[in-house]
Amino acid sequence: MMIKIYTTPSCIYCKVAKEFFKKNNLEFTEVNVVQDQKTLDDFVKLTGKRSVPVFEINGELILGYDEDVLRQKIGIIV
Repeated sequence: MMIKIYTTPSCIYCKVAKEFFKKNNLEFTEVNVVQDQKTLDDFVKLTGKRSVPVFEINGELILGYDEDVLRQKIGIIV
């Protein structure tokens, strides 16, 4: 399973999402969208947005942190 999370350092939901993945022993790649202009430009082109977090799970984009949606997409049943 490929998980990528687009973040900014000040985003509280990004921090919550990263903890969720760590707690569930899921590996993920983090992309800080404000690290440089090219990364931000690529992010906006990909999502059409400037808000984070955005998740890419097996090629599917999920906008915003919703734990229920994330659980469904990665197959974690409560």
